[in-house]
Amino acid sequence: MTTTATPPVLEASGRLDRSKMKKIALASVIGTTVEWYDLFLFGTASALVFNEVFFPQLDPAMGTIFAFLTFASAYLARIVGAVLFGHFGDRLGRKSMLLISLITMGAATFAIGLIPDYATIGIAAPFILLSLRLIQGLALGGEWGGAVLMTVEHSPDRKRGWYGSLVQIGVPAGTLIANLVFLIVAGAVDSEALVAWGWRVPFLASFILVAVGIYIRLNIEETPSFKQVREQGAKAKLPFAYLIQRYWKQVLLGGVATLSTGSTFTLLVASGVNYGASELGHSKDLMLWAVLVACLVALVAIPLFGRISDRVGRKPVIAAGILAEALLAFPFFWLLDTGRPELVFVAYGLMMLAFSANYGPIATFLAELFGSKVRYSGLSVAYMLSGLLGSAITPAITVALVAATGASSSIAWYIGGAAVLSLVALMMLADNSLRSIDRVDTTDDADVAEASAR
Repeated sequence: MTTTATPPVLEASGRLDRSKMKKIALASVIGTTVEWYDLFLFGTASALVFNEVFFPQLDPAMGTIFAFLTFASAYLARIVGAVLFGHFGDRLGRKSMLLISLITMGAATFAIGLIPDYATIGIAAPFILLSLRLIQGLALGGEWGGAVLMTVEHSPDRKRGWYGSLVQIGVPAGTLIANLVFLIVAGAVDSEALVAWGWRVPFLASFILVAVGIYIRLNIEETPSFKQVREQGAKAKLPFAYLIQRYWKQVLLGGVATLSTGSTFTLLVASGVNYGASELGHSKDLMLWAVLVACLVALVAIPLFGRISDRVGRKPVIAAGILAEALLAFPFFWLLDTGRPELVFVAYGLMMLAFSANYGPIATFLAELFGSKVRYSGLSVAYMLSGLLGSAITPAITVALVAATGASSSIAWYIGGAAVLSLVALMMLADNSLRSIDRVDTTDDADVAEASAR
């Protein structure tokens, strides 16, 4: 008989309850906003002040490269965090890992605001900065995947793209808040005061967002998919080992397919800011405002493309975004190079729109690649791998490319190449948007039989 294809426990869980979904989505959005605020606050500071605060003995260009390499170090820690939090998330549940990761990130960010500068404690300052950056990466490695699953695994089947994309707006929202706070501080103090102490204010203020995020996440429940894994006794003893054994292709291809989201967004919030301010002479305020306005575009565009993916599938929307990123790589720099402020905003708006089409559906797409017994591990490791391949090295490489060639076209070629790699990997993956999110393992015979029955 096939009448039990949808287990009663899933109906009882209230998956279709709109008020419950709003609460869960809000908890995930606020949590990811806090996490990305903390993470990209570091990126903004790296582009604007960290070379002077922590690497003053170096040539300005080399100081910026070292600041960006410290920025990149978190991406190595994110892989470790993805494995660690993924293990416990697949063994113990999604909710507890979300709380632990949020507290860890908040503590590390607050501590960064307290680090004495190089002039005070010498070489110890950048080493402390590096250590706290690694802790940030460890926390984010576990947080993002859990937030996505908390939303996607609760979502109605035909709205998974929409709800999954809501989690994704935490990236532009966190970046927007980080840049807005920096703009306020930079406008309130002069450049000397900004370097001396002003940059610390946004880091210390993060505890407010963290407190709000913790409060909201304490009041959400575990996902139906994990409840089913637990009730069936289907937990993997070593989720990461099982993941590599059964899903290694999805992990590698998923990481490469998502690579261009990291390189493009890092271009906008870090490399582009540094290039505009250092190479073209644009004011730092102009570049921060360009990022802010672009993030406002993304807040609207990301859920829009997520909703479209529920109608036409994930891959067509993601592929369109990747192609747009590649096509806009050169025009982006042409517009920046004109020196006209209004065209800087146009460049940022267009590229952020392309990024949104790519980024909006990608979280749900990756989640749908894995069975629920190792989905936390699979989703987290694939996404954090993409960060290591795309976001981590982009700032340092772009600064080095401009220093070596003196031409912005070298960065455009880099962004275009990342997009091509992502598109090839995407085409090699299956679009599982029509399959049940509650399947324990995509390769189980029982899952195949259930899919056939429907």
